[in-house]
Amino acid sequence: MSFGFWALIPVIVILVLALITKDTFISLFLGVVVGFVMIAQGNPVMAFNKFIDALYTVMCDSNTAWVLMICALFSSVIFLITESGGVLGFSNLAEKVLKTRKQTMIGTWILGLIVFVDDYLNCLAVGAAVRKIADRQKISREMIAFIVNATGVTMCAIVPFSSWSAFMGGLMQKADMLGGLSVTGAYIHTIPYVIYGWLAIIVVPLICLKVIPLFGPMKKAEQRAMETGEVQSPEAKALHGELPDEELKFKDKKCRAVNFLLPILVIAIVAVWRDDLLIGVFAGLLACLIMYLPQRLMNINQYFNGILQGITDMCSMLVIIIMSYVLIEVNNQLGLVDTIVGAALKTVNPALLPVTIFVVIGLLSFASGTFWGLAAIAFPIVGPLGAALGVSPFLCAGAVISAVAFGGQICMYSDTVMLTSSSTQITNAEYLRTSGPLVVIPFVLAVIGFTIVGFVAA
Repeated sequence: MSFGFWALIPVIVILVLALITKDTFISLFLGVVVGFVMIAQGNPVMAFNKFIDALYTVMCDSNTAWVLMICALFSSVIFLITESGGVLGFSNLAEKVLKTRKQTMIGTWILGLIVFVDDYLNCLAVGAAVRKIADRQKISREMIAFIVNATGVTMCAIVPFSSWSAFMGGLMQKADMLGGLSVTGAYIHTIPYVIYGWLAIIVVPLICLKVIPLFGPMKKAEQRAMETGEVQSPEAKALHGELPDEELKFKDKKCRAVNFLLPILVIAIVAVWRDDLLIGVFAGLLACLIMYLPQRLMNINQYFNGILQGITDMCSMLVIIIMSYVLIEVNNQLGLVDTIVGAALKTVNPALLPVTIFVVIGLLSFASGTFWGLAAIAFPIVGPLGAALGVSPFLCAGAVISAVAFGGQICMYSDTVMLTSSSTQITNAEYLRTSGPLVVIPFVLAVIGFTIVGFVAA
């Protein structure tokens, strides 16, 4: 059964409910319910059975297991390095350099640029590293979340030796878009055309330095933090609880920054070496064991209890991740991607192909909550289409990568937004409400950029 553009209804339900209820899980769940009711043609029993089937499919998928293990165990790493005093030690060290609000925000941006190996690592590590010093400077958690995620997906997309470049380069090869070059060489030629990635990164310091003035919900969040000292909203406090007084907890104890930096460095190095972030996370847990026990920061029981506590702290986010994957199943059964891509890309002027790719795939990524999966669908369509119309394969690839990077930065139920929200301790709905208007700035500029480049290259 073809639903056509009616396939957008579940996504619209989710976005509207997220803005009204400010609750991510309720919005996702009801959107999924609406989708399965549509698929079952109004039969509630059939809709429930299809939901159970989709849930079973998602939970049995190896990619789901990989993501859930990374998120759960990385939360354990963050809990352990926090309990060791490592996060506070890093914050104390950073505070000697970052003494003002602007310096702290720019420092967060720079740290995000440095941790470019993997977007998951970036979102989780940078958020945990800077939130304490940001609290001292009365920077809202919403602003920190915007900065962290703006440099997470986008930086990984424009570096030729990250998890993104490896995956996207492989898709370019399968779509015959290498132009006679090696995978790495082709990706390097594509990087200048990842226009959205560059713009998203450049916009952050312009906002931090007030070259671009704040507006909308983010402005209100910053005013709340500066005027009242409340860096979290009431909704975030209800979800994550009151902020702990770490200074009091570690009073008269020496907090070493190395207890934060070394485990994170081990994760990054092992992840690159073994080409698997999950192995890197296990290596980080081992590094914590080797470092913290000899320093008597914790005993063996506290270490393993810390691992379990970290997983427990991530439970609500894991449920949201699972539900977002069920939503992807709903969208697939509704034919959302095939309908929109098929309608938009196959009757387009060559000069307008790059901007059409960016807008259509970008909005689909925002709606569907997936970027690597959507890229895997888009490249086999975009590659032959670009070749038939005589458009540069690197320009087309840059448009696809830009589009899915945009979706990863703005969609409240994408992996990176969920992890950023977790590490900065805000809700996903808050992220969409506050960061969404700011993300529109590089999106509009990228639309203009792809339009100009398309006509120049035509």
